[in-house]
Amino acid sequence: MKLESSASFAGILTAVASSLCCITPVVAFLAGTSSLASTFSWIEPARPYLLGATALALGFAWYLKLRPVKADDCGCEISPKRPFMQSKSFLIAVTLFAAVTSAFPHYAGIFFPKTENTAVVVEQSHIQKIEFTVEGMTCTGCENHVKAEISKLPGIVEVSVSYEKGTAVVKFDDTKTSIEAIENAINSTGYKAKGHKILT
Repeated sequence: MKLESSASFAGILTAVASSLCCITPVVAFLAGTSSLASTFSWIEPARPYLLGATALALGFAWYLKLRPVKADDCGCEISPKRPFMQSKSFLIAVTLFAAVTSAFPHYAGIFFPKTENTAVVVEQSHIQKIEFTVEGMTCTGCENHVKAEISKLPGIVEVSVSYEKGTAVVKFDDTKTSIEAIENAINSTGYKAKGHKILT
């Protein structure tokens, strides 16, 4: 049935759209085109509605698939051979894909390298701790992207990024890197450093 296939594809599209704001930073990081990362951050406020639309579309597709089969005049069930796109196997695959895609923000961090900073501190007086206000982050994928870019700089001692607070706290050796370099690293991800303050 075309209606069943349409509901399945609607489920796929809304599932992908609901996590697009979190999938893009990972794709951008892996592709090495960091500036694209925040392109779909505007979708994040609509995420609950898109997840709801995914559940409705797939629920409707399952309803169409599982409803009783019509019988003909002799009482025999009519079950015409259907293409794969209208099969139960396809609907199971679509449902699993939608579940994995919808849950993406919860496991996006596995795609980013573990950052272990090995800054050799010569003098404690050269260590600075700065908190940057970062605009545009919407999930842990965004956090990990910003953290990975900052950690590439020399002299980084420690980085802590929070999308919920919209901050990046960076401890670094000011003889090896600068506030401007860190700000540029944040901006290179597509998110925007909107100011900073020195922490003690």
